[in-house]
Amino acid sequence: MSKPERERPHFVGPRSQARRYAALALYQWSLTGDDPMTIQRHLLDDPDWLDAIAASLSETGEEETALKDGGRFNFDLKLLEELLRGVPAHLQEIDAHLKRYLDRPIGQVDPVELAILRLGAYEILFVDNIPDRVAINEAVELTKLLGAYDGHKYVNGVLDKIARHKDQAANETI
Repeated sequence: MSKPERERPHFVGPRSQARRYAALALYQWSLTGDDPMTIQRHLLDDPDWLDAIAASLSETGEEETALKDGGRFNFDLKLLEELLRGVPAHLQEIDAHLKRYLDRPIGQVDPVELAILRLGAYEILFVDNIPDRVAINEAVELTKLLGAYDGHKYVNGVLDKIARHKDQAANETI
């Protein structure tokens, strides 16, 4: 029996859209080594390209995802900047937490999924105003959209373990 098709959202919230852009920028950063804030500037310097990327990530590609501000896709710039500064600044700590729960060396994790894992782990470990379940859910949804088939299950499992053990890990030397 096949799974029923999931209803597709018609609206992507500003924080979710910021996470999508952050995941793409962090992926590019991991491949090129370019400064994440430079990558952000490149994203923002070409609004038409940014609109095209947003439409391709909207799951519907329809106008329902466009907002009132002249058709530009809405995203939380403050969150995007926080993620693009925070993940690189805490990369060693994030990767130390990830390594505890990965079933393979970090270099063998799919690069898109690694960017999403780092993003989710950063939110769980360092952002107090985002509940862990929200960070995990957002990462899972990003992986469904951008990652490999069934990669969302892997991302969910790893981030869930980080969330459950973060207090214990904070008391240990990383």
